[in-house]
Amino acid sequence: MFDLTWIDLTILVLACFRLTHLIVFDEITAFLRDPFISVTYETDASGQLVRQVDFKGGAIRSWIGRLLSCYWCVGIWVALAIVLLYLYVPAAYPIILLLAIAGAAAVIETRLYMG
Repeated sequence: MFDLTWIDLTILVLACFRLTHLIVFDEITAFLRDPFISVTYETDASGQLVRQVDFKGGAIRSWIGRLLSCYWCVGIWVALAIVLLYLYVPAAYPIILLLAIAGAAAVIETRLYMG
């Protein structure tokens, strides 16, 4: 079907990870989620911060909120978009690469500060 090297697969995976995280968690994209969900953080009994998500609106609005708050759900759609861009829009490769580098940096940062 198409040749996909290990480095290309790694780039696609990291780009998918970063874009998914950007949509579901990052403050910069809160404007996308705000019409559908409200997020608060509470400290539990062990001192851990717990993310509390409340869904807004009726059935459709709530459904979109559930989708936007689920990294598994968003990840599927982001993976589809990344693969389609990779296959059919070669000019998008620098954006995919940028997302992959940011994703790798996020993984390294997490390892350094959480490990």
